[in-house]
Amino acid sequence: TFRKHFFDLINLIVLTNMLSTVQRRVVQTSSKSYIKCFSSSSIASEKYDVAVVGGGPGGYVAAIKAGQLGLKTVCIESRGSLGGTCLNVGCIPSKALLHSTHLFEHASKDFSHHGINIGSVSVDLKKMMDNKGKAVKGLTGGIEMLLKKNKVDYVKGFGKLSGANSVSVDLNAGGNQTIEAKHIILAVGSEVTPLPTCVVDNSKHRIVDSTGALDLPAVPKKMVVVGGGVIGLEMGSVWRRLGAEVTVVEFLDTITPGMDKEITQAFLKILKKQGMKFMLSTKVTASEVVGDGVKLTLEPSAGGAATTFDADVVLVSTGRRPFTRNIGLEALGIETDKVGRIKVDSHFQTKVPSVYAIGDAIDGPMLAHKAEEEGIACVENIAGFAGHVNYDAIPGVVYTYPELATVGQTEEQLIKAGIKYNKGTFPFMANSRARAIFDAEGMVKVLADKETDKILGMHIIGANAGEMIAEGVLGMEYGASSEDIARTCHAHPTLSEALKEACMATYDKPIHF
Repeated sequence: TFRKHFFDLINLIVLTNMLSTVQRRVVQTSSKSYIKCFSSSSIASEKYDVAVVGGGPGGYVAAIKAGQLGLKTVCIESRGSLGGTCLNVGCIPSKALLHSTHLFEHASKDFSHHGINIGSVSVDLKKMMDNKGKAVKGLTGGIEMLLKKNKVDYVKGFGKLSGANSVSVDLNAGGNQTIEAKHIILAVGSEVTPLPTCVVDNSKHRIVDSTGALDLPAVPKKMVVVGGGVIGLEMGSVWRRLGAEVTVVEFLDTITPGMDKEITQAFLKILKKQGMKFMLSTKVTASEVVGDGVKLTLEPSAGGAATTFDADVVLVSTGRRPFTRNIGLEALGIETDKVGRIKVDSHFQTKVPSVYAIGDAIDGPMLAHKAEEEGIACVENIAGFAGHVNYDAIPGVVYTYPELATVGQTEEQLIKAGIKYNKGTFPFMANSRARAIFDAEGMVKVLADKETDKILGMHIIGANAGEMIAEGVLGMEYGASSEDIARTCHAHPTLSEALKEACMATYDKPIHF
C-alpha cells in the first residue's frame, strides 16, 4: 500500500510539472505573438502587427517569418510581382542567362577536348530569353503562394509612411488604402545609380542599365560596359559568350573594387584570356546615340587627353543607390546618411521606434542574402527574441565562369588594421578533380589570425566557388581555425579538397603543392 501511494504521488508530481511546462509555453507563445504586439486599447485602431513595405528578398522573407511567429502581417509591393529587383530583373534572370551562355560556350569551345564532336552550335536568343522569363515567373508565383501559406496579406501598390504606425498605399488597381500596423519594416531596396554623362534609355536598346541588358533583342557586335563591378562583369560575360566584343571601362585601377587584390589580379587575367578587354583608370565624360550606335568620350580618370569610342550598346553598371526618396521619411524625422541609407540601430530600428529598415536601404553590402538575414533578425527582435546578423560572415559571389567567391576580410584590410595573419593558397591546377575535368583555373586563398589561427577571410576563384564558399562561411560563423578545416575529411576527388589544402597551407604545409 505504501509503495502504491508513493508511486501515485510521484506520478502526480510529474503530471503537475508537465502541465506547468505546457502552461508556460502557451503564455510565452502568446506574449511573443499577440500580447506583446497589441495592448487591449490598440486592437481596434491597429489592424496589423507588422506591415512590410517592399516584397524583395528582405521584405518577403521578413513577412513570411512574421507570419510563422504568429504575427498578423501584410506585405506591400508596387512592382506587381514579388521578389524585388533580385528575382525580377537581377540575380535570377542574370543567372539564367549566365548558365545558358556558359553551356553554349562550353559546347562551342570545350566539348572537343572531351572527345565530343557536335559540329557547329548556334544560339536561339528568343528561346534563351523565354527560358529566363519562365524561371522568373515560376519563382515569383511561388513566393506569392508562400505568403498565402503563412497567412500573410499581400497588397499591390506603392507604400509610403503616413505616420509612425501607418502606411499610405497608392494601389496598382487605382485608389488609396491606409494600412495601420504596430510595427513597420521598410524593405524598399535599391535602384540603379544614374551616370549623368551616360543617360540610360532601355527602350532604345543603346544605352542600357542592368535591366535593359537582360532584354537586348540581338547580340551587339561591340559592347562597352561602364563599371568593372559584379553586375558589369556578369552581364558583359553573357554577351561576350554570345559573340559580342566587350570592353570594360572602369574609373579605378582595378576591377571588383573592395575585393582582395591578389584575387582580383588573378581574376582579371582570366577574363582577359577569355577575350574581355579592359580600360582601367578611365572615365566617361560624354555620350551620344548616333544612328544605330553610341559614341563615347573617354578620358583618363586623373585627367588628360580625350578619346572617342564607338559601340553598338553601352551598359551602365556603376552601382546602385537606396530607394529611399519620397517614402515619407522626412515627415517623421527618420534620418538618412549622405547616400540615402536609412540610419538604424543594432535592432534595425530607426529614430522612430515603431519603424524599422533592412536590406539595401541601410548600410552594408547590397546583397539579397544579407537582406534575407536582416529580415529574419528584425522580425525576431520585434517578436521579443534576440535576432542577430554576423556581418563578418556574409559571402559575396561573382557568377562569371570561373566564379569568384569571398567572405571575411581581405589581405589589404588586415594590413591596414595592423592584424598579424598567416596566409595559405592552393591552385586548382594541383587539384585532381579539377585536372580530370579540364577545369583547373583559379585558386583558394585563406587568411587566419597569426596567434589563434581563427579564419579571418576566404577567397576563391574557380568552378562552383559560389557553392564552396559556404564551407568557409560556416567555419567563420562558428569561429573555426584553419586547422579545423584542414583536419576535416573531404571526399576525394572533389574541388573542395583545394579548400582543405589551402587551410593546410595556412597553418602548416599542403600535401599536393
